[in-house]
Amino acid sequence: MKGRVLIIAGSDPSGGAGVQADIKTVTALGGYAATAITALTVQNTVGVTDVYPTPPDIIAAQIDAVLSDIGADAIKIGMIGNIETAELIAAKLVKLKSATPIVLDPVLVASSGDVLAGDGVAGVIIEKLAPLCTVMTPNIEEAVALTGIKVRDEDTMAVAGAALIARGAGAALVTGGHGRDDIIKDVLVTVAGERVFSNPRIKTTSTHGTGCTLASAIAVGLAQGMALPRAVKRAISYVHKAIATAPGYGAGYGPLNHTHTLENR
Repeated sequence: MKGRVLIIAGSDPSGGAGVQADIKTVTALGGYAATAITALTVQNTVGVTDVYPTPPDIIAAQIDAVLSDIGADAIKIGMIGNIETAELIAAKLVKLKSATPIVLDPVLVASSGDVLAGDGVAGVIIEKLAPLCTVMTPNIEEAVALTGIKVRDEDTMAVAGAALIARGAGAALVTGGHGRDDIIKDVLVTVAGERVFSNPRIKTTSTHGTGCTLASAIAVGLAQGMALPRAVKRAISYVHKAIATAPGYGAGYGPLNHTHTLENR
């Protein structure tokens, strides 16, 4: 077991997204997962029916408890929920050693279309969290919300990624899974340039938690000492196979097969 990842995110009782997906992903890729839960959600594959934010002092205490004892080789941030939580996380992480990689999945809307972030959260992400991040992983809709740029193709995905870097992020992976093309293109933008990862679209409704899973897979790769492009490549491959081998559970957007790396061992 190599690579300690502190996951700061919300809980999904159905197990397809949130900290449940994050823990499974980190474990399946050989890392160790710890968590600070930002909210309890009531959701399944059909939708989100309620969200109960964790009190800020409890979130802070969870982060302190993990970092003061277990430690972390990387940090993954998922669902934040509200401005107060976003500002708290920023205040905590700004005190970390600069060498600790931080992966931010700017969760604003669930796969079902339900809103998971309150008004103003996107602004705090840009102003206070982006400058702390090694990489941000917005999908197309999130990239639009964060940058105001109309993202419609590979070129504009790169423009949006560059805009996030201009706001302080170390890198940005703008993901194309929410598009409609037969080939999904994910665009990694760094200060050194751009790299496009292409995969055929799998026609399925088993896409619950893909963003959470991808960001956690990148985080554990960085925690294990991988360079960012290699961590991103492995993470995309992991998610692609997890979708292809999904169990088909639920009546809506079903969960992935997070454990495919552990099969046939």
